Parts: sequence; structure tokens; C-alpha cells
Amino acid sequence: MPNDAPSATTCPDAAVMNGVIPYLGLNGRAGEAAEFYARAFGARELGRYPDEQNPGRFMHVQIEINGGALMMTDQGGCNGEPTPSPQGFHLQLVVADGDLWWSRALAAGCTVAMPFERQFWGDRWGMLRDPFGLHWAINEAAG
Repeated sequence: MPNDAPSATTCPDAAVMNGVIPYLGLNGRAGEAAEFYARAFGARELGRYPDEQNPGRFMHVQIEINGGALMMTDQGGCNGEPTPSPQGFHLQLVVADGDLWWSRALAAGCTVAMPFERQFWGDRWGMLRDPFGLHWAINEAAG
């Protein structure tokens, strides 16, 4: 949904809204990120609300990836402070077919931070960097 018009919100399954939901401040790139995550991780957009005061920017964008919610905004930090750069975390996807998720993300434009390979704990795991500076781990649990 690349335009800035308000979208009809898809009511997500209640399970998508459980647990911890990351809410990312993307400094004017939330709409672009939603579109990228659709290509890289099969995201399904649930809704976006434009910032009426700042055309081309969004107050809120919500997507679903692999059964979980991810929320984004173009707004700054609290009390008008700039949004800090992401640090000290990554987003982890636990999937049945790691090769499919890994290759799709690379084809969309992610780069390898750590190769996708068997780890000492038995799972196949690797880490990617997206064009927005965020790290994503693909974890295929050992069967």
C-alpha cells in the first residue's frame, strides 16, 4: 500500500496482538519499511495512518510477520527528542523452513551479518541486516 491515503485497517487475529510487540521509530521510513518487509519477510499490512501535519510520513503503520505484530512510526522520540538509532537487539523469526526465509530476505536486499548455519545448540540460525539498520535472525528449530 505505497500511497499516503489512510487505509482500512484489517482487524488482526487476537493471537497476533499477544506478547511483546516491537514498536519501531523509523524517522520517515515506516511506509518504506512496511513495503520492504512484505518482500523480505512476507509481511501482511494491517493498517497505516498518515501524519496529517507531515505529508508522506506516518503516525502508525502495523504489519504482521510470521504470526506476530510489528508496529512502526515516523514520529520522533518522547518529548520531541530525536529517535535514537537501534542498538542492542535484533528481531528473531522462528520458522519451519529457514532456507526459504533466508533466501527471500537476501533477494529483497538484506545483507548477511552472520551466516545461516547449524549452531552448537542444534538449530540452524543466522542473522541479516536490513536497509534500515535493523538485525533479523532466522531460526529454524532442530526437529
